[in-house]
Amino acid sequence: MTPARRLTPGLLATLGFLAAVAPFATDMYLASFTDIAADLGSSASAVQLTLTAFLLGIGAGQLALGPLSDRFGRRPVMVAAMGVFAAAGVLMVFTPTIEVFVALRLLQGFSGAAGIVVARAIAVDLSTGETAVRALSLIATVTALGPLIAPPIGGAVAVLAGWRGVLIALAAVSATMFLLALWVVPESLPPARRHAGGARAVGGLLATAARTRGFIGYTLTVATGFAAMMAYISASPFVGQEVLGMDPFLYALGFAVGALGIVSANLLNARIAPRVGPGRMLTFGVGLLLFAGAAIGLLVAAEWLTPASFIACALVLTAGAGFTMSNGSALALARTPTIRGSGAAVLGATQFLIGGATSPVVGAWGEDTAVPMAVVIAVAATLAAVFRLVAWRRVGGAA
Repeated sequence: MTPARRLTPGLLATLGFLAAVAPFATDMYLASFTDIAADLGSSASAVQLTLTAFLLGIGAGQLALGPLSDRFGRRPVMVAAMGVFAAAGVLMVFTPTIEVFVALRLLQGFSGAAGIVVARAIAVDLSTGETAVRALSLIATVTALGPLIAPPIGGAVAVLAGWRGVLIALAAVSATMFLLALWVVPESLPPARRHAGGARAVGGLLATAARTRGFIGYTLTVATGFAAMMAYISASPFVGQEVLGMDPFLYALGFAVGALGIVSANLLNARIAPRVGPGRMLTFGVGLLLFAGAAIGLLVAAEWLTPASFIACALVLTAGAGFTMSNGSALALARTPTIRGSGAAVLGATQFLIGGATSPVVGAWGEDTAVPMAVVIAVAATLAAVFRLVAWRRVGGAA
């Protein structure tokens, strides 16, 4: 296939949908956590492990698939991986035990990583500078529709058809992603720009990306901002339903309202960041994370947390995460112009490995308190601010 030369609106929308692997595959079944635990005879922490396995799979998958796309091209890696992702989604419908469920989620995460890492690489292949910031923001906007659409659909399907019905719906989404990868995604990396070599060469590409000045600072800012949001996402089914008494459908609607923050943030960012610069917008996003962390910490400590205040804090938190992840990603990938697949792999793997680690930490303290969620959000937001400062200093205050 002749490499594509420009990023069309249709391709941008497709890349955004493929990059929405994580929100669709996580948010759609969150409201079913308590039912899954009851039907499979497992604990709440074991069900949360299905989320952790998926996120760890995404992290590891990006480390493998990003460099492979630098070597073999974007399209073949995307198509093959999304085919495995769809197959795992179908098998998951018939899962007999929590152990099988966890294993399939790990496989699904590993293969679905292509939807994130290769989509980012294609977007940056076909755009430059401020245009790349806009492209990544618009992809993030489409991706952020996942948390808006998935929870209400998942809650409604769970009420009508149970948690296995939710898995059937997820399998349909997985199959659609595979077909779009097969029919729509072009090749964006010409053979002349590919990197030959074996496993050692792949490791070298990853190491080069990691050593690039400023790259790790931006990457860790993105990862800790994502971790703050994941602390909310993984704990919210139990905080919302067990602690605050929200029913599954009301919880799903509240979660979708909270997700408006990340959609609004990315729409605003696509307009504003090209004018004021991604560095300033990144700082603004980290500031919102700190504010949300302080607010939810105070509400939980004072026992003032209500469904309304919970949703309001989530709105600010997800907006901060949206500004942080879009601008931090653009600034990180701008540091690795000749190995974007590998840069996107290190960025994405770090993001999802650190984000995935928050779920068991939050779950370890039990499911009947909001304290661990508030603590992890506050710590992650503080770390995001520290790493933002580190990145700023490493690039000499330029961004």
